[in-house]
Amino acid sequence: MAEELSDIQKMQQANQAYDYLIIGGGMVAGYAAKGIRELDSTGTIKILSNDKDVPYTRPALTKKLWTDSSFTDDQVPLNTTEETGAEIQLESEVTAIHRGRHTVQLADGSVIGYQKLLLATGSEPNKIDGPESDKVLFFRSWEDYRKLRSLSGHHQHILVVGGGYIGAELAAGLIQNDTRVTLVYPDEVLGSSQFPEEIAAEYEAAFKKAGVELVSGKRVESYRKEDDEFVLTLDDETELNGDAIVFGLGASPRVSLAKESELNVEDGIVVDEFLRTDDPDIYAAGDIVAYPDQILGRNRIEHVDHARHSGQSVGKAMAGSNEPYTHTPYFYSVVFDISWKAIGTLDPELDTLIDTVDDGKVVYYLKDDKPVGILLWNVEADLDDVRTILSDPPADSSALKGAIHEK
Repeated sequence: MAEELSDIQKMQQANQAYDYLIIGGGMVAGYAAKGIRELDSTGTIKILSNDKDVPYTRPALTKKLWTDSSFTDDQVPLNTTEETGAEIQLESEVTAIHRGRHTVQLADGSVIGYQKLLLATGSEPNKIDGPESDKVLFFRSWEDYRKLRSLSGHHQHILVVGGGYIGAELAAGLIQNDTRVTLVYPDEVLGSSQFPEEIAAEYEAAFKKAGVELVSGKRVESYRKEDDEFVLTLDDETELNGDAIVFGLGASPRVSLAKESELNVEDGIVVDEFLRTDDPDIYAAGDIVAYPDQILGRNRIEHVDHARHSGQSVGKAMAGSNEPYTHTPYFYSVVFDISWKAIGTLDPELDTLIDTVDDGKVVYYLKDDKPVGILLWNVEADLDDVRTILSDPPADSSALKGAIHEK
């Protein structure tokens, strides 16, 4: 009986109720609020974020803020409240969803009601155990950027761990800002887990040329603080010393709330073409969803293009749109004078066909002689042409030569 009374009390606490409640305060949340406002100018919107900052453009944290002096901190926020009127509650953790009552519970015991709920919880950076310090960052947030910026420059030595997007982009950004950089990564050649041999060699050479100290084919086993320095221990027992460490070890989708709420979760939260879960009043978008892509099949992707488009689309769907999410996202990176974009699967174990286009290259990743992924390497092409080739490839892969060209 006491438990039942507790539930009733919680329901009574739910004096806050919103037409649209969003859990997560990243780019998906910001774009979802904009999508809602395209169709509903008056519905109440609440964003519950565990971040310290309002929704902001995440790619800038590893790209433009390091390399483009005209791009400043005041351009990072998405201006969500100003443009949509959404209420944003920062540093708030949602601990439970009560689907039957249409409420969520927060760590402080408060309860908030909803008509439509969006899960936009994003991803959590992967970590390894070690001492906590403001000089050890598992890079993900704007706050992490501010800390790293304060540690950089003055020829400080920063150890960067991980050769994926975050590690590579931060290494490139730091070395261009008067910082000594050592980059540690498991691939024998930087980028070789995504790019064919000749592309990976070119990629790695750009970092060497810029002065980044490369430690390839190694994984970090542990780290420790020793006097005023930090020490990385690698899997061959060698050690590296630096003034600070930044980890870019990938990320894992935050799907625990969905699992605990008994929503369908496989590789990600399973949604339909409207980004709706198996609960008709709960939607999900961004990194965390396994959605039915029209070209690639059921897919989960962690990148900004998907965050923007799925956010906008899910907001409209929550507000009553009957338009399905039909966008096939691309992903991209910029380091030094290399700019690349891709759609689909980048697996160098597949057969590849490389086509030279002006000063760049187009790489086709082939399965059963059909492209399943396309990489544009220093080529500015129409991405809809890329999507068309993936959805309707030629009968013979040799016809791919010359199929994509500069705009």
